[in-house]
Amino acid sequence: MCGIVGYLGVRPATPVLVEGLHRLEYRGYDSAGVAVFDDGAIVVTKTAGRVQDLRDKLTDNPATVGIAHTRWATHGEPSDRNAHPHLDADSRIAVVHNGIIENAEQLRTQLTAAGVEFVSETDTEVLAHLIARERADTLEDAVRAALRGVEGTYGLVVLDRDRPGELVVARNGSPIVLGIGDGEMFIASDVAALVHHTQQVVFLDDGELATVTAAGFRTSTVEARRTSKTPTTVEHAADDYELGGHTDFMRKEMTEQPEAIARALRGRLDERFATAHLGGLGLDPMALRAIKRVKFLGCGSAYYAGQMGAALVEELARVPADAEPASEYRYRNPVVDPDALYVAVSQSGETIDTLAAVQELRRKGGRVIGAVNVVGSAIARECGSGVFLHAGPEVSVASTKALTNMTVSFAMLALLLGRVRDLSAAAGARVVTGLRALPGQVERVLADDAEIARIAKRYAHARHMFFLGRVRGWPVAREGAQKLKEISYIHAEAYQSAELKHGPLALVDAEMPSVVIVPADDLVAKNIGTIEQVKARGGPVIAVTNADLPDGLADEVIRVPRGEPELDPILLTIPLQLLAYHTATALGRDIDKPRNLAKSVTVE
Repeated sequence: MCGIVGYLGVRPATPVLVEGLHRLEYRGYDSAGVAVFDDGAIVVTKTAGRVQDLRDKLTDNPATVGIAHTRWATHGEPSDRNAHPHLDADSRIAVVHNGIIENAEQLRTQLTAAGVEFVSETDTEVLAHLIARERADTLEDAVRAALRGVEGTYGLVVLDRDRPGELVVARNGSPIVLGIGDGEMFIASDVAALVHHTQQVVFLDDGELATVTAAGFRTSTVEARRTSKTPTTVEHAADDYELGGHTDFMRKEMTEQPEAIARALRGRLDERFATAHLGGLGLDPMALRAIKRVKFLGCGSAYYAGQMGAALVEELARVPADAEPASEYRYRNPVVDPDALYVAVSQSGETIDTLAAVQELRRKGGRVIGAVNVVGSAIARECGSGVFLHAGPEVSVASTKALTNMTVSFAMLALLLGRVRDLSAAAGARVVTGLRALPGQVERVLADDAEIARIAKRYAHARHMFFLGRVRGWPVAREGAQKLKEISYIHAEAYQSAELKHGPLALVDAEMPSVVIVPADDLVAKNIGTIEQVKARGGPVIAVTNADLPDGLADEVIRVPRGEPELDPILLTIPLQLLAYHTATALGRDIDKPRNLAKSVTVE
């Protein structure tokens, strides 16, 4: 969740490090710090607060080697002393670390008994002391020896005062990327910090270390077995991570959705056979026909996209499908079906809960594919096959275009599964036509921005909201409630509409607006009944619909274009993004950096 940056080269390191931290601010953090090697000593500057606060404390420094970090608190409150980097007692070793050391308390007790005095409450300081106490010929060997006694997750970078020409990095469950420059090397937890300098990168695998110098790198395992890494080229440029005239990244990314959908569809739709091509699956028609069940695993919005995907698979392919929170999956000792296809869903491809679910599935012989937005990410590498989302870089914590492209990708997967079974060519052609129409239809929804902003402002005073939907509308309601909660901080709950009268209706009054999702399907009359129940108890109603509703039924109506019924959830989700966005704007929230949250969740 935190941000790591490292640099070795010929340039002054501090500007490179701070610029990298700035590009990682979207990941969520509460403190920041820098350590550089200067005139025979490690100089550390850190602060509780934003990267700008850190920049204000820094002075010009010619040092050409350094490490930097933005911290999201796990052990110890946000404070200057808990901020990274952390040093050992002699200020010889400096460490920045993402992840959680699960046996930190035990190690801390042992080190305290050995005379070590701690200055922070963090688990990371334990690492600095452990490494410093190892008597090894190289820094790499010292780090390796220290990590053998460590339990938990880590992405870490180590600077040694006595070996200033190198940095040692290690990964276990938390991403680390090396950037290859001309006579200089970069280290980061996310390629966003690197693309301004290089597009040649190397992703470390779990259990891998690297010794990095300005001239290059070498990699090995914790067990000291040498490994070989081939650099890859990232397709994104620095401009992809810029606002480009927008007020914030969420607005930018919402407006990019038509183009993102078009990218996801490009080259994947087959009009001749009325199907989809998803070559990354690595499954031939016989293997696709042998699939007897599909399960989607994701967290947060990715989970809700998985619910939409499951509905699409059942409707188009008539294959049993469901979705489950990846965060719960491995802890319930799941029964893994050898005839099932498991789909691991993650924008970043680094979500720790989803990665752990993938590893559990692979251990038990399950067939699992990834649906990710980052090439070379941990989940992509662990699965080895899947669907690349092609959404482009997503910076805002609240996912919009990646969520949309997840659902579009699942529609293509459902179409593919359906066409190797009993979905007719005519029905397949109808879905292909509907998918082709999506970019233009999303443009039309986005064009209603001003009207949705007006509605959001009208109800921004509410302290609570219900989001209600049936069948296709149910996961849409869940995603709508999620968006409102995470960026406006208004308490929102989603319910299946039929459950309203089984308890939640007791909460409805004039101060509790309800957002009701009404697709133009055979449940319109039922959804009208839901709205009438809410109105009869004085509750305001915002209807989000592509159906023809009676005049005056709802207090506000947000209309979306009518497309193919199976694809309705995709279009109905877009106005809920705008509703949450404009509500948060009216309340003066920090849209891209909602409190307590981070973009990429790499700790449990």
